Amino acid sequence: MSETTASLSAQARTAKLGAAEADGIVRCDACPVLCRIRPGRSGACARYANENGHLVRTDPVVLLHRTAEEGGRLVPFGAADWDGRALDPARTFVTGIGSGTTYPDYKPAPFIVASEHAGVETVTVVTEGIFSYCGLKVKIDTDRHLGPERAAIRAGGEEVGHVTTAEYGSQMLSIGGVRHLTGGSKKEGSVTCESMLALCSGEAVTLTTDGGHEVVVQAGRAPIVDGTPESRMRVGCGSATVGIFARQWLGHADEVIVVDDHITGVLTEHQAGRVLGMRPAGIRVRGRRSTPGRYFQVANPGIGWGGTDIADPLSLIQAIDPKTAWPGLRLLMTSTTGEHALWLVLDDDLKPVPAEMPPAVRAVVDRIGENCEPSLCTVLFVAGAGGSLRAGVTENPVLLTRSVAAGETRVTMGGAPVTVWPGGGITVMTDVTRLPGRAFGSVPTPALVAPIEFTLPRDLYARLGGHMSDVVAIGDILREVGAGARVDAWRPANPWPLPPPTRERP
Repeated sequence: MSETTASLSAQARTAKLGAAEADGIVRCDACPVLCRIRPGRSGACARYANENGHLVRTDPVVLLHRTAEEGGRLVPFGAADWDGRALDPARTFVTGIGSGTTYPDYKPAPFIVASEHAGVETVTVVTEGIFSYCGLKVKIDTDRHLGPERAAIRAGGEEVGHVTTAEYGSQMLSIGGVRHLTGGSKKEGSVTCESMLALCSGEAVTLTTDGGHEVVVQAGRAPIVDGTPESRMRVGCGSATVGIFARQWLGHADEVIVVDDHITGVLTEHQAGRVLGMRPAGIRVRGRRSTPGRYFQVANPGIGWGGTDIADPLSLIQAIDPKTAWPGLRLLMTSTTGEHALWLVLDDDLKPVPAEMPPAVRAVVDRIGENCEPSLCTVLFVAGAGGSLRAGVTENPVLLTRSVAAGETRVTMGGAPVTVWPGGGITVMTDVTRLPGRAFGSVPTPALVAPIEFTLPRDLYARLGGHMSDVVAIGDILREVGAGARVDAWRPANPWPLPPPTRERP
């Protein structure tokens, strides 16, 4: 290292975390609650405790470690296997999980880690952020109608978010945010915080929507709507489904209607049917005709066929033109997931009569299902890294903001990659399933606590006005936190935040 790094004494660590008072009481200043903790007890958040007059973290610091060979098998380290043995500093990443916070603003981050990778001297600033300005974007892969856009979402009867714009085959929810955490009643803030923490921790949370339905949400699992687990995300809207499978229906069906809450497709009217030279069938569906073979608003949203409230698909047919249709016309009605399908043949009076579906048609309906991806819930944590957090990194926070925006400083959360939103400030978003377990916590202000790390070249850190006197070599940190740390294997799907180490010779 080009500069001498600071020592990491127990006294220095305690000074960063709190202050001793009379009778062995320690005042914790890790968040604005400022708990006074008696010996042997923990604070309101259960994250800090008084151990013999010293404030300590109840959760261990989490270190991530990877193999010597890039892309090789992960080292099977775990909490039960850790015996304090030395880790290779070049292949170890110190996360913000269990590190402690920067509150109040004037304190440097709990760990400012110096390391060298591929000849580049690097600094990683490690902390846990207290995020009052945070929320969750929840993507639920289902056509089922969960509730009207902008409708309130509730947990335990308390409003915790709202339904936002639906995306292609997914319902989108916005949970949390500062207005729910701090702008409502105390109970609303507490329930919002508890719900967000549970979702970030991979637990199942039951949500209800005003004017809508109940859904059980769990990151990485299928949603459960009104007690029924979802299995398929639609292959596309009704129009897209017609376009994808039109050629496969040619010669086996005279008309296909793909029922969809957004865009219902009618094959012979659709451009795909016209290109294939299909004969018009004369079957008109309800709704507002957009372009040929594409209909909007065929029914109300619901949990029936194609995300509509339709239980009987024949109710969708508005008229059958006797000048165009013919007896024996073969009609398939299906949903965008293939979960609902009905085969009909027009009788002599041109009335659709259910019949046994031919194998060739059934094969295409099954292929619709095959092309549907598994229905999952995705939970994205979104937060603004503001005052105390940035001050723990540098004495001039705006320089950090500019460096992050310019891509010079890499941001991670528990070692997981984040998306940095454009524009002012440092607003980050990450998939909670990419973080190590037990990465999130909370404080009763209420707010969520989440790990965050800033990695950048050491010389750049100095130019940003970083806390250079608090920089500690990673070897010293590993010796200090060693036996008390939790060591997890690096997740191969996550990019390594630091420059890659040189390959060792055999």
